[in-house]
Amino acid sequence: MSRLILLLALLLQSQMLAAERPNVLFIAVDDLRPELGCYGKQHIQSPNIDRLAASGVLFERAYCMVPTCGASRASLMTGIRPTPSRFVSYLTSAEKDAPGVTTFNTQFRQNGYYTVSLGKVFHHPDDNSEGWSEPAWRPKGIPWYRRPENREYEKQQKQGNSKRGPAWESADVPDNAYADGVLAERAVADLRRLKEKDQPFFLAVGFFKPHLPFIAPEKYWEMYDHEKILLPDNYYAPKDAPQASIHSSGELRAYAGIPETGPVSDETARNLIHGYYACVSYTDAQIGKLLDELDRLELASNTIVVLWGDHGWNLGEHTLWCKHSCYETSMQIPVIVRAPKIQGGQRRAGLVESIDLYPTLCELTDIPLPDHLQGRSLAPLMKDPEAEWKSAAVGRFQNGDSIRTEKFRFTEYTDKTGKQTSQMLYDHQADPGENVNVVESHQKAVQDLTDALHQLKGYDRE
Repeated sequence: MSRLILLLALLLQSQMLAAERPNVLFIAVDDLRPELGCYGKQHIQSPNIDRLAASGVLFERAYCMVPTCGASRASLMTGIRPTPSRFVSYLTSAEKDAPGVTTFNTQFRQNGYYTVSLGKVFHHPDDNSEGWSEPAWRPKGIPWYRRPENREYEKQQKQGNSKRGPAWESADVPDNAYADGVLAERAVADLRRLKEKDQPFFLAVGFFKPHLPFIAPEKYWEMYDHEKILLPDNYYAPKDAPQASIHSSGELRAYAGIPETGPVSDETARNLIHGYYACVSYTDAQIGKLLDELDRLELASNTIVVLWGDHGWNLGEHTLWCKHSCYETSMQIPVIVRAPKIQGGQRRAGLVESIDLYPTLCELTDIPLPDHLQGRSLAPLMKDPEAEWKSAAVGRFQNGDSIRTEKFRFTEYTDKTGKQTSQMLYDHQADPGENVNVVESHQKAVQDLTDALHQLKGYDRE
């Protein structure tokens, strides 16, 4: 009985302490590259993400740990690095790959927060279910497509056709005709519900777009002039790039109208880029609904808002589509953090890793940091642009380990035994598009970066 009384007392104490802490709105966006207005890309219409950046701190050089969905999310939500045998595929489960590790959501729940998951947060909705105060929720019964001819593809796929529907769709429908519109409505309703609770909330909202297929209401397609959409300047493989660095864009080829091998036509490429832009603006509009509701409920002043992408995406750069590479376009992500008592409208150029978000939110909410964390809290950097910071960010995909420094991106490819098979080095000061592999002419930098990479990639914690 005395033990039960002690546990109840500890729980009550935790809830009393939590009551003074800020809420957290944790917004994940699938396949979102930092091609946004607030990142200087004025051809993209992202007014709501831009206004979040105007009131928060934008991290100009943030990077994922693994450029594929499940692995990236598992690494971020556990706060530990990937290895050759941990967090390796889009099907990764944090629960299976890191058993016993206290995840992001679990740490908040154990410290008095009411935790809610809507949409795609973990790759698997039932991953780390004990970390949520109620079952994770995703929209159900929402068709992927709305145009009748495309709905036929869905029917055929359910009947065993291996091809999915087309890679893009524009339909004259409202926002809630697609899953992300329904998700935004649920998130707005949950904000109202959570406001009434006697404990702070950690509300994670994971939007699906701009993940393939690029489907969005017609009005978002109309924001962009199709004739002005250009293919990337580097629509070719980098000079002297390792063969291991170039993939066949297999994720895209599962969709109808995409050739099984070889390049897509220029018009198909423009449609893909147009569709991606439309989906970014569609998701941006849904994020705006959440920000508006925070203001309407008078929650904004006591709510930390975090926006992050799980990895980058290629829109034809280096002949690549989708993610799944160690190039900057696959590794770089948007990260924006708005927190009470921290001046908004600021930018930070420090190198940031997605595993830094876990310790950051713990520090900003005065929650203890678990011992297993391998990231570093961004809070000091948010408060002081001159704060001492890390000199490198590392990540990996399959047989490639990559390190990004102020000047370079270096990647080492190895075989199953760990023996090096190839390397690539890009000088971002001279070649920000990563178009020429200069590994042969920068041997001193290659050796230094190899040493740094081996020290940082985290194999010792496997």
